[in-house]
Amino acid sequence: MPAIRNTSALSRRSLLRALGGGAALGALAGCGVPAAYVAPGDRTGADLSAADKRLTWANWPLYIDTDDDDTGKRPTLDAFEERTGISVDYIEEINDNDEFFGKISPSLMNHQRTGRDLIVISDWMCARFVRLGWVQEMDRAAQPNVTKYLDPLLRSPAFDPGRKSTVPWQSGITGIAYNHRKLGREIRHVSDLWADDLKGRVTLLSGLDEAFALLMQGNGVDITQWTADDFHRVCDQVEKHVHGGQIRRFTGNDYIKDLSSGDVLACQAYSGDVIQLQADNPDIRFVVPEEGAELWSESLMIPNLARHKANAEKLVDYYYEPEVAAELAAWVNYVCPVPAAQDVLASSKDKDTAALAEDPLIFPDAAMRKRLAIARDIESGERAEFAKRWNAIAGL
Repeated sequence: MPAIRNTSALSRRSLLRALGGGAALGALAGCGVPAAYVAPGDRTGADLSAADKRLTWANWPLYIDTDDDDTGKRPTLDAFEERTGISVDYIEEINDNDEFFGKISPSLMNHQRTGRDLIVISDWMCARFVRLGWVQEMDRAAQPNVTKYLDPLLRSPAFDPGRKSTVPWQSGITGIAYNHRKLGREIRHVSDLWADDLKGRVTLLSGLDEAFALLMQGNGVDITQWTADDFHRVCDQVEKHVHGGQIRRFTGNDYIKDLSSGDVLACQAYSGDVIQLQADNPDIRFVVPEEGAELWSESLMIPNLARHKANAEKLVDYYYEPEVAAELAAWVNYVCPVPAAQDVLASSKDKDTAALAEDPLIFPDAAMRKRLAIARDIESGERAEFAKRWNAIAGL
């Protein structure tokens, strides 16, 4: 197990454009464009994997391990190619879920190949692909590692029961980050954000899909089955705190700058970002509120008509080997979807790498796991109404 690298996670969970251009695309996922749906019998194509040992994989920037001396080398991926003889064209082309949706949706809705055998997008967007029938079910018989090692918390989200069409690449938690030294006290509840000593020093995430679940949990809502009333109650509360000056602004990943500078004392934040911040400032803390926090994933999917489906399935299963998952986790510092990787990291001779096994933001402990939940996704019929209300509050 190599030593931990100091790599930046900050661009991975980038600001989602709150459906600016995606609002129109969101309507595509609803009943308004029935022709966009692809029936199960039309999703598969001739699989060339046996004779053509290659695949094309689209991912986000900085979302895989790289070599210390040559960032063009990716040790885990290079090892897969050497072991299997399968050549991987790895493309870092995904910077925004809606933007990528717009890039490949014309092909998928017109029953054409996308030129990609494997993609990684956020689960709320995966839900749209699954509903539209734009991705293929994976052959779990060919994926024994996924079957054995996938974290039970991630096994059956509402949008893809049993994870038939999606497999988490990395996971994370949306919780609260705060500067403990400057604030002078602990934060334990979502409602703590509304305390008088934080007036004007709080930020919330601007993206609807990123922000709503944690705020609902603060109201005691079970986010696996939240309702429209739960959503509007949160909006009423946030609107009040905007008008009262409690909320400084709504942010994408730029909350990192505000928290680091001290302009903001508490904010909605992603667990992986905070690990990076803590390396420079140990006063920064991340909390899963007592009411709970949202567990999310960015997941691997095989688009319709992919020419190398079996090769892609083999690659997905490779990354669920605990040793491989541990090496990746030491780089990306998000919640590892393979709990068995924890023991691999713990056995590392490198002290810093072994310490990662004890980090609850990579391997949540039992107490934290009880407070994590995967939110029900926003359905196509709800999205336009909810986005309009949220965007007006967030100033988008």
